[in-house]
Amino acid sequence: MVAEAGVALAFQPLAASRPMPASVIVVGGGLAGLATAAALGDAGFQVDLYESRPFLGGRATSYEVTDAAEQSETIDNCQHILLRCCVNLLDFYRRVGVAHEIEFHKQFFFIEPGGRTSSLKAGMLPAPLHFTEAFARASYLSLGEKLALGRALLALKRQRTSRRDLDAITMAQWLEEQKQPPRVVERFWRQVLVSAINEDLERMAAAHGFQVFWLGFLASANSYEMGIPAVPLQRLYTSDAWSELPSVRLHLKAPVDRFSPEGVQVGGELRTADYYVSCVPFDRVQQIAPELQPPQFEHSPITGIHLWFDRSITQLPHATLLDRTIQWMFNKGGGRYVQLVVSASRRLTPMPRQEVIDLALRELAEFFPRAGEAKLEKAHVVKEVRATFSAAPGLEEQRPTARTKFPNVFLAGDWTRSGWPATMEGAVRSGYLAAEAVARAAGIPQSYLLPDIA
Repeated sequence: MVAEAGVALAFQPLAASRPMPASVIVVGGGLAGLATAAALGDAGFQVDLYESRPFLGGRATSYEVTDAAEQSETIDNCQHILLRCCVNLLDFYRRVGVAHEIEFHKQFFFIEPGGRTSSLKAGMLPAPLHFTEAFARASYLSLGEKLALGRALLALKRQRTSRRDLDAITMAQWLEEQKQPPRVVERFWRQVLVSAINEDLERMAAAHGFQVFWLGFLASANSYEMGIPAVPLQRLYTSDAWSELPSVRLHLKAPVDRFSPEGVQVGGELRTADYYVSCVPFDRVQQIAPELQPPQFEHSPITGIHLWFDRSITQLPHATLLDRTIQWMFNKGGGRYVQLVVSASRRLTPMPRQEVIDLALRELAEFFPRAGEAKLEKAHVVKEVRATFSAAPGLEEQRPTARTKFPNVFLAGDWTRSGWPATMEGAVRSGYLAAEAVARAAGIPQSYLLPDIA
């Protein structure tokens, strides 16, 4: 249950016999803010969360679009997925009672132009050798390329704890050191990492690439399994589970104009609390609280392309598309509605909408011939120009921790130092770290953050 028009829903107060808990104002209703509120609310803090938009979820949400025939469709702004190794995101979903809405897939499909398909799934061998059988059968790499890939994966496993320069070099530089063949780079490393981190290999710190492959592919035999929400993203945050957290009040359509240690300005009114947590993007912090001196990172865009056809073009649930601009296809409705994703989509950002759609249709027909025969009924393009910060080398030290120079003010957001790149897991981790910092400041230390799987 959530509030509209800046008016909070009043839940039942805590019993009068209990001591008055500390109050917290959380600014921002994205995953970082929601994780902060859920953790602190579960511990009994009185939490007021303010979100400027009429819905929750931040950059991982859904909304309605209306076509020329005045028909409405609920779409995700972009397909968001998680892996089994995203333990804190899964913990957050459990806290708000929606973990059952995540469907996990144990098989990935790599499709070459022309339609030849290879699958990636764990086999009988233990980690980190669990993909040996799948790579042996894969058609999109030659035997020599597979051997080169195997050598690099073993080198990654060895070097992840011994090298100290991984945040100073790009992933492309490390792959060149390992003498990775061009097709291995393009068809495997780039295909996986650009989608996971939303940055090109030539711009991405090697440390982030190492983390994705270690936790998501090598550390455990099931950590690679991909979770896809079975419902529109917005429904993950508006569940009745918030009524199970009576000390949390959600205020929608309530933009914060000013954020300071003395309080927050909402609609010209000062709202005060014992503690304040900013969970908005770094550029928004600069606007409402410049004294916090947030870093000014470069953004990296994501483009989502939604296509509705008059017939089914595929029965695959999802696929990664090789050697083309479009990187991923997700089947959202019986093969008639598909969503395509392009991460680090700087090339598409200035491109007119119709050119993006035409490009998507041309490429899709190379992988799914029925797409060339089907009639496109409608299309929608979502360009998230400020989707994430660019995970460039040397930025890790610039990412701030949850604590600020003010003892009652804290930071969260996927751009803060969460230990992860800008992902949904990173956002939730930052929220849990901020909640721990608030609890310590209040004199009642709590542990919320779950350790990585390895």
